[in-house]
Amino acid sequence: MNTAGTIDRPSTREPQPRHLPKQDPMTADFDSTDHTANDANSSRQNRNRQMQLMPESLARAHMNDRLHEAETERRALRVSSARRLQRRAERASLRARRALAMAVMQ
Repeated sequence: MNTAGTIDRPSTREPQPRHLPKQDPMTADFDSTDHTANDANSSRQNRNRQMQLMPESLARAHMNDRLHEAETERRALRVSSARRLQRRAERASLRARRALAMAVMQ
């Protein structure tokens, strides 16, 4: 493979413009297409590169899923601890209110 770039950072290439011969639509023969060996080699190289990059993209997708799961779990833990602290604060508030009421009543 003589293309620039690495497996980690493949180089992007703009699509090459194709110069198609002008044909009369009435007499055009649609079955005759000109495939060269160069096209076959380049498509084979692209397919090989895509096959090499597949495990990387799968690993990236898996890591993104894991990061999303971890973030969701962290958020859930934060919410549950906030609720626990809120209940604790409410109990402390009720205790203080009762203590104040007891002090006023005596």
